[in-house]
Amino acid sequence: MCSWSEKLNADLSGTMDGSTMKKYRREAYHRVFVNRSLAMEKIKCFGFDMDYTLAVYKSPEYEALGFDLTVERLISIGYPQELCNFVYDPVFPTRGLIFDTLYGNLLKVDAYGNTLVCAHGFNFMKGPEIREQYPNKFIQRDDTERFYILNTLFNLPETYLFACLVDFFTNCPRYTSCETGFKDGDLFMSYKSMFQDVREAVDWVHYKGSLKEKTLENLVSYVVKEPKLALLLSRMNEVGKVFLVTNSDYTYTNKIMTYMFDFAHGPKPGTPHRPWQSYFDLVVVDARKPLFFSEGTVLRQVDKATGHLKIGTHTGPLQHGIVYSGGSSDIMGDLLGAKGKDILYIGDHIFGDILKSKKRQGWRTFLVIPELAQELHVWTDKSTLFEELQSLDVFLAELYKHLDSSSNERPDISAIQRRIKKVTHDMDMCYGMMGSLFRSGSRQTLFASQVMRYADLYAASFINLLYYPFSYLFRAAHVLMPHESTVEHSHVDINDVESPMATRNRSTSSMDIKDTEYKRHHLTRSVSEIKPPNLFPQTPQEITHCHDEDDDEEEEEEEEE
Repeated sequence: MCSWSEKLNADLSGTMDGSTMKKYRREAYHRVFVNRSLAMEKIKCFGFDMDYTLAVYKSPEYEALGFDLTVERLISIGYPQELCNFVYDPVFPTRGLIFDTLYGNLLKVDAYGNTLVCAHGFNFMKGPEIREQYPNKFIQRDDTERFYILNTLFNLPETYLFACLVDFFTNCPRYTSCETGFKDGDLFMSYKSMFQDVREAVDWVHYKGSLKEKTLENLVSYVVKEPKLALLLSRMNEVGKVFLVTNSDYTYTNKIMTYMFDFAHGPKPGTPHRPWQSYFDLVVVDARKPLFFSEGTVLRQVDKATGHLKIGTHTGPLQHGIVYSGGSSDIMGDLLGAKGKDILYIGDHIFGDILKSKKRQGWRTFLVIPELAQELHVWTDKSTLFEELQSLDVFLAELYKHLDSSSNERPDISAIQRRIKKVTHDMDMCYGMMGSLFRSGSRQTLFASQVMRYADLYAASFINLLYYPFSYLFRAAHVLMPHESTVEHSHVDINDVESPMATRNRSTSSMDIKDTEYKRHHLTRSVSEIKPPNLFPQTPQEITHCHDEDDDEEEEEEEEE
């Protein structure tokens, strides 16, 4: 009895019409989405970040804790006592916003710096107001002295805190609002200095304050315990090496991971419990990413009994069960015997995990985006809004259907335009006050462009890998340009088209070869009896162009031999 794959291969070589088959897709919440094709069987090592990747913090409880502790810190250094009345509102912030330290605004922008949303405190500014401060509604995004990108899940509390502070100081009668800050009598506080105070307070809460202590005191309230974690890691152990690289210290990491693996059984019910370190071939704490992906720091061993670092630099081969501190991605690659595309690194930080591991090491990347679950819910549950936008586009096209440059008629499209804006706004509000993480209407956000550029794969959770075999080929969908996505596959003879571009026929199909050779013959100049070895390039008869991220002709040739 032949397997399903053997039957399918037989059909492919026979008469099966693939166009009649509906492509199988897994459940949306189990899906891994693909920007660049990736063959799982080529992956030798699976790497993980810990915070918000292996250990997902509960939202909004964890963000509210971080928000409250940061407010307490600001009050302790002199900020008004009234700030303690603010309560974290998860509906307001989203990741990927930019704080303008000059004007105190929160901006949602696209990949090029065009402003999509602008909020001054709790006030959402309209077009004319935005243009006063940002000509053409455009910012120089690379001006990092002025614009700070709030890209991580850890940034959510401070994103909302910036809005609270700006709104408070703008509207409180004790203070005089200025364009770049506010006054309290003779004292002037710029938005820049306020921003610096908040950033220092956030760092203090994370590194010196009680955030970690309060998290560990009540892990049930703040950390999601994933029951399938041990099962996935054990399956990864069977096909490759698994490593953990986290910026957290060993003591915190050990307590979090011990809780994550605190089940009566092992990977499956009926199997013995295993300590969390047994699932990893290599554990690195205090990694100091993104520095870890460049020069790194000194690699040292951790005394697991005390949590202290051992004296001296670690040398020698990889030892299973040893926990390391610091080091670099180069050192780690040597210890694991893997590098570049051998490694799939899974993390939540678009800059510290994904961008740097991709650009500096060439690792394959998997971005965890917990917000994706909500984004998918809106995409499916509010499908009527998306369908109405498509219908409005159809109505708009109908109005112009019989008009060309000779027409004096000007259709009244104002009602359609108003409806498009209203439906788009309603759609945005389904995601939250700042709209979708990935788009504003038809325009993609800066965050979305970074995901597409640097994350080979992405999903709401890395656990979704459980639903794919380790032989799976994650194949990227074709990214269509407007001239491809809006033009149907009907034959167009460019020689019949009234356009000067009709002369730009570059086709090399078999029907054109004779005509091409004839034209080339007449183009040949006999200015010398000695001719070049090749007068014209020949159309490639074998596959030479790279069509996909995981094209690897060397391996294919080895297999053929």
